[in-house]
Amino acid sequence: MKKVLLTGITGYIGNHCALELLKAGYAVKGSVRDMNKAEAIKEMLSKEIETDGKLEFCVLDLLKDEGWQEAMQGCEYVLHVASPFVMHEPKDENLYIKPAVEGTLRALKSAQKAGVKRIVITSSIVAMLGDADKSIALNTNAWTNVNAKNISAYAKSKTLAEQSAWDYMQNQAKESSMELTVINPGPVYGPSLSGNLSGASMDMFSQMLSGKMPMVPNSAMNMSDVRDVAKIHVLALENAEAAGKRFIVTTNEPHSFQSIAQILKDNGYDKVSTKIAPNFLLYFLGHFNRELKSMRAFIGKTYTADITPAKEVFNWNPINLDKTILDTAVSIQAHSQQ
Repeated sequence: MKKVLLTGITGYIGNHCALELLKAGYAVKGSVRDMNKAEAIKEMLSKEIETDGKLEFCVLDLLKDEGWQEAMQGCEYVLHVASPFVMHEPKDENLYIKPAVEGTLRALKSAQKAGVKRIVITSSIVAMLGDADKSIALNTNAWTNVNAKNISAYAKSKTLAEQSAWDYMQNQAKESSMELTVINPGPVYGPSLSGNLSGASMDMFSQMLSGKMPMVPNSAMNMSDVRDVAKIHVLALENAEAAGKRFIVTTNEPHSFQSIAQILKDNGYDKVSTKIAPNFLLYFLGHFNRELKSMRAFIGKTYTADITPAKEVFNWNPINLDKTILDTAVSIQAHSQQ
């Protein structure tokens, strides 16, 4: 049985990647920062699929060297999903950037030394925004200008981490047989396996469903279903055409936050507001609210994305947005009542 090291198994995307790996017949070694969390992850996954003899854990920290080399032993592949994400703009952007970049390089260096065949890294379409000063069409050749005016610390961290990965492969690992593939999702929604509703996606939905979000931002972009994101991560491990490429894994078309709210409204979630917040108000409030400040690159813009390469290489079509949104809402309500 082929074994995969999965960093960030405790996270929203990491949970689904673990499940998808197990369904595909891989053995999983999941990294946690605290081994006390391992039992809860095993219990969660065991509700979905048999895990005996197929799931183990190790302790890794994005900012520490300890354990990385040992964690790679026996693993043919690596899914590096772990990355810092908090919901507001930090006072010190290095709280995002340092662990993102250093963790990525630790994963690559350790994987190369261990003879790993391929490493698949989770990036984001926020690494493809250009100057983030206008609506643009995103593609796999685009990069975010980390010195642009409205770039958030999170977007910087994703951009610099992914660039460091490609630079490493071109320079330090150029004589290596190890391959790199990068997955770039948009805003990620879909059901939670763990019931943890504190992440950015789940928190936004919770606020919308409860009526605590009186207005939505005037913004549109291609969205992602967490199940699609996990599926493509796993398919990318051994697909020969995926080596050395970036893949945007999102819906076919961009969707506005107002359209998401309308889907919920049309399906009986009466507390959801479909009112659009004025752009100037969000910009102004961004001076005082660190969460709103992190959204400045998206306010008043439409970002479209070309997902043709992912559809063709993986013979894949994205889950319909209505299903993503409604499954998210059902999941939140179910876990909120537990």
